[in-house]
Amino acid sequence: MKLHFEPDLDYQMQAIEAVCDLFRGQEICRTEFTVTVKAPAADAPAGQQMTLGVAESDLGVGNHLALSDEALFKNLNSVQLRNGLPPSPSLASGDFTVEMETGTGKTYVYLRTIFELNKRYGFTKFVIVVPSVAIKEGVYKTLQITEAHFKDLYGGEPFDYFLYDSGKPGPVRSFATSPTIQIMVATVGAINKKDVNNLYKESEKTGGEKPIDLIKATRPILIVDEPQSVDGGLEGRGKEALDAMNPLCTLRYSATHVDKHHMVFRLDAVDAYERKLVKQIEVASATVEDAHNKPFVRLVRVENKRGRISARIELDKQTSRGVQRDEVTVCDGDDLQQSAEGRPIYAGFRVGEINTAKGEAFMELRYPGGEVFLQPGQTHGDVDALAVQREMIRRTIKEHLDKETRLQPMGIKVLSLFFIDSVDKYRRYDADGRPTQGVYARLFEEEYRRAARLPAYRGLFAGIDPGTAAADAHNGYFSIDKKGGWTDTAENNAGNRENAERAYNLIMKEKEKLLSFSTPLKFIFSHSALKEGWDNPNVFQICTLRDIQTERERRQTIGRGLRLCVNQDGERVRGFETNTLTVVATENYEQFADQLQKEIERDTGIRFGIVEQHQFAAIAVTGPDGQMAPLGLAQSKALWEHLKAAGYIDAQGKVQDALKAALEHGTLVLPAGLEAQKGPITEILRKLSGRLDIKNADARAQIPLRKDPHGKALYLSDGFKALWDRIKHRTTYRVQFDNARLIADCTAVLQQAPPIAKARLQWRKADIAIGKAGVAATEKTGAATVTLDETDIALPDLLTDLQDRTQLTRRTLASILTGSGRLNDFRRNPQQFIELAAETINRCKRLALVDGIRYQKIGDDQFYALELFEPLTGYLKHMLPDTRKSIYEHVVYDSAVERDFADALEKNEAVKLYVKLPGWFKVPTPLGSYNPDWAVLVEEDGAQRLHLVVETKSSLFTDDLRDTEAARIQCGKAHFNALAQGDNPARYLVARSVEDLWVERDKASS
Repeated sequence: MKLHFEPDLDYQMQAIEAVCDLFRGQEICRTEFTVTVKAPAADAPAGQQMTLGVAESDLGVGNHLALSDEALFKNLNSVQLRNGLPPSPSLASGDFTVEMETGTGKTYVYLRTIFELNKRYGFTKFVIVVPSVAIKEGVYKTLQITEAHFKDLYGGEPFDYFLYDSGKPGPVRSFATSPTIQIMVATVGAINKKDVNNLYKESEKTGGEKPIDLIKATRPILIVDEPQSVDGGLEGRGKEALDAMNPLCTLRYSATHVDKHHMVFRLDAVDAYERKLVKQIEVASATVEDAHNKPFVRLVRVENKRGRISARIELDKQTSRGVQRDEVTVCDGDDLQQSAEGRPIYAGFRVGEINTAKGEAFMELRYPGGEVFLQPGQTHGDVDALAVQREMIRRTIKEHLDKETRLQPMGIKVLSLFFIDSVDKYRRYDADGRPTQGVYARLFEEEYRRAARLPAYRGLFAGIDPGTAAADAHNGYFSIDKKGGWTDTAENNAGNRENAERAYNLIMKEKEKLLSFSTPLKFIFSHSALKEGWDNPNVFQICTLRDIQTERERRQTIGRGLRLCVNQDGERVRGFETNTLTVVATENYEQFADQLQKEIERDTGIRFGIVEQHQFAAIAVTGPDGQMAPLGLAQSKALWEHLKAAGYIDAQGKVQDALKAALEHGTLVLPAGLEAQKGPITEILRKLSGRLDIKNADARAQIPLRKDPHGKALYLSDGFKALWDRIKHRTTYRVQFDNARLIADCTAVLQQAPPIAKARLQWRKADIAIGKAGVAATEKTGAATVTLDETDIALPDLLTDLQDRTQLTRRTLASILTGSGRLNDFRRNPQQFIELAAETINRCKRLALVDGIRYQKIGDDQFYALELFEPLTGYLKHMLPDTRKSIYEHVVYDSAVERDFADALEKNEAVKLYVKLPGWFKVPTPLGSYNPDWAVLVEEDGAQRLHLVVETKSSLFTDDLRDTEAARIQCGKAHFNALAQGDNPARYLVARSVEDLWVERDKASS
């Protein structure tokens, strides 16, 4: 299997554009620099002189930034405004931050950004720094499997990549001297210790130079993966090592940034879930109830407040409502029978020593006949832990086999992942070093064999021996020592990093192999080897056989399974109906959701329920000149003040009940002049008013197809067949450009485009201090900007450059440019003009793409068959139950608008039947597949029939819809128009409510 990579995902392209647009105005530069190579000793063999490339100098290619700080800062603010981010007040550093939620393709984005930066500006030297061996191996694997993809996208542009090995620094010299794209991948542990690191030592393998000096000379662009782990905390050793490379700039990518620096793009957890870019999360919770027959004690935490040492524990107290588990604070010597409100079962239980030292926290618990030292999260007297863990393993296997039954026919292999508390519970070694099963492996095989005998899964095990299948279905990924034994993972020294690397090599090499049906492995056990840097798109279950309530790892744990799944062709399959990640955990789903949300707030800085003053700055509005432009920070603040004055938010921006009510009932009042932007403003406020929606696995329900009183499925009725026959056929499309109109539109827009400024020179002054610690430069006042009159500019080939960027003919481009009257701007600043013209022309092209689209039915034998309708699975929370007119017994909706529309269809006498069109019913468009919402059959007076395909939206105004949304609707209309043949064809419309259907009825009547 080979994984397929989609080159046109809009959110990934936005992240790439955000970084590339920082350098707008930078001309393509290829700067030569000298690499001085020390001559070898006089007695060195002659062959060695050739090997070392003996010469006084070699030519090398480095990055060069010609932009002034003023231009870079202006670009930065423009990018931030476009992406709805608060603008930086100054250019405080060369660090730029991209935040992308786990599972949305962060690694692909920064790798493709490398090629875009090279294509647009000629940058060639890139260093990727990661925090761990796991991520290093993951990045290297991604480079391997995307190599052909990137060469296809970028015309075979040559590039080299390598993993930095401190014992083999030779490739660093090639990195410095090669004129092609060079990518070096290194862990922070390999570069941040100067006293023992070969990076900072002279080496014959690099021609006598220190590798760090060669890297510094190239002025590389640094890409930092998970910078919160690379920087090195308060000591900042990692950050020092990054700065030592003399980077042109540093691009920082993570889902959980600690230091935001200059944020240029953000795709946070809420965005990813709402846009269905990752799997839906559900929790299957294993909570123990009414198990109060032992003296239960759980240590929550220890505290030292103002010299008073105490412990917070959980125990079973006697209350008026019976025995309840509750938290209490205790100190050394406390009687737990008294703390438990007199329960005799705690007689003789006392608190002993409490230690609050960091990393050594414990509480001594004394009881009749013994004592135990509890660490935070540990319990005494709980129910049999193995009994609970057996049930968790059993539930995980059930969830796995249920999904396998449903997804295997779609060519999707299902994987499950177990996180365990120690390696020896999965695999043990006898005195001779021979491996034996641990308790988890034994429990798994027992439960897997039991499940294989159940009637519900008989089809999955036809002709398969359950015993052999159980043994082959699971394996573990752990650190591997030099003897081949498995150990708990740690990367705190060189030896442990070697152990980890042996494991990660194995994991990464099998990433695609795991996705194939030919590989029997389906269940993966791990300790912490898979905590970061590894994920697999087909992980559908994650079972935590260790307590995650006391560790800050929910997001890290579920991140291993957030990616959208792929089929056997390596193609991504979308939609929550297929992509649901089930987390099996020992806490109820409300607690899980609450804790996960707190982690998101803590890790990402999202403040749920808070409206920020900059939040609306990126909303597009039509300016006085008729051009679309962002609303801007000033107007965003004015809108925020209006919301506060109206009582929708308080002085801190916290959402009030009045705003939630206004959004629910559609009564939101906006300032005059912003009514046209009500749609996007409402969308932002709705997101900020809600909470992250985590589903309860037990709240799922099967949705059968409805049958009539005679037992016949409703979708097989004559009425539905008549409707389906009018909409079932597939189409293909062609795009027809009106070339004259395209030239006229491009010419007009280019004429009105902003003026082009001349190049400028930025003067800066600094104090140079030479001391024992080295040379330091401190900037002082005296900065100045001077406009340059570049009379000797070598003008590039304008038509060829624009032809590459727009794919239009030279004749068409010449017509646009000459008609615009802007060629003097080209002479003033060629690069800036080329970028402006390309952007303008491509925007007009995109609009023309949809305007000129024509659909055609493929043929009578190409259609969506009725047999594709199958029972569904949905969540009770988002389900309209017990419907009478839908072909399903319940209707699953995605929004309040859809819920209200379905409810109105049910209540309207003229509506005879309808269906929420399933995800597989798709219309092809140039902007990706489009799935309409509803098919409806309306009948009045027993005779007049109206067959409708309906798209439900909260607004009918085109300005309120996103560009892609409006374009897809336009394509949907063209598709169904192409199918409108014969008497009484199906009609396509956009509706806010059922009342809009009667407008279409009146049209049909007339």
